[in-house]
Amino acid sequence: MMMGKRGELGPKFPEGQDRLINGHEGVVWVPSQDRFAIVLIRGGDSLDPTRYTEEESYFEYGCDRADGLFCDRMYVNPDMLLAIPEGHVHDGRLDLSFAKKMVFPDPFACMLFQLERMEDLGSAHLFRRTARRLGCGEEEARAAAKEEIFERTVIFGLGTTGMFIGDIIRQAHPDARIVFVARSPEDSPKVQFALRQAGGTYVRSRHDRPEDLAAEICRALGGRATAFIGVSGSSAEHEIAFTHRVLGCNGLYNSFSLGPKITFDTMPFGFENHLIFGSINFRQDHMEKAIQMLARSSYDRIVELIGREEFAADPIGAYENRIYCKNAPMKTAVIWNRDKINMEG
Repeated sequence: MMMGKRGELGPKFPEGQDRLINGHEGVVWVPSQDRFAIVLIRGGDSLDPTRYTEEESYFEYGCDRADGLFCDRMYVNPDMLLAIPEGHVHDGRLDLSFAKKMVFPDPFACMLFQLERMEDLGSAHLFRRTARRLGCGEEEARAAAKEEIFERTVIFGLGTTGMFIGDIIRQAHPDARIVFVARSPEDSPKVQFALRQAGGTYVRSRHDRPEDLAAEICRALGGRATAFIGVSGSSAEHEIAFTHRVLGCNGLYNSFSLGPKITFDTMPFGFENHLIFGSINFRQDHMEKAIQMLARSSYDRIVELIGREEFAADPIGAYENRIYCKNAPMKTAVIWNRDKINMEG
């Protein structure tokens, strides 16, 4: 958004600067194909999302070929229009409840990819120790290690990203002990919704000393964390995990935040055998799975609408004053063509 406000993205897109520049999240109507579709925006058709190369800029990586730009003008790559499940279109109109859920496939797909990477890395990181403890072969040990890495999981931050990864871990690993950490009151709708989805425990971050917060997290976990997922965007993540030793021996640290720097003392880090990784992306199959899972979910309950006229008149003002501000809903959506939406659906 800041690059767009400074006019730094002009050569990449059609004319006009007084609007947000971002990847599209939501459902579009494709007149030439007479159907609704989801726009695939990140990762493209690559076999592996680690396609970001030394020759690319981050901006090209995130947006090239598939950026939405409101999709009002169909400024999308036609090869990246994914199908929606059957049963959500009636008399040519899309059910509103389903449309609300479909603002989330992009971040949900990101979290499916995070699950895959954590399972892969956790399996590789722990299987030899697991094989020795269980007295089994590599294949059985790797399967067991995928479960063990989530045995005590901290999710530090509770926006939609934190909510999604908790939900996804719970569905894939029902026995995982999950502790969410954030600043919101325990009785806030956001916290209560997240706990219903993931069945986890909540620790409110309101301590004067970080070591006290760390101690409370460990009590809630029943020990030190086997996996620590940072999604808050704050430097407190790595301080709690490393300086205050919430991340346990052989633990996995997943940095999903954009912005904070990670620092750690190399002596305990090396001896405690920690593994740190960060990889923000997904493949097309993650997006397709996200669409199916979200269609069965209740995430439409956390989406509120803003009028198209209000948003289009001043997108940046709407972003700053309605969408990303104190007391804003967890997610805000715009209906661009009401004729295509079943408002009662």
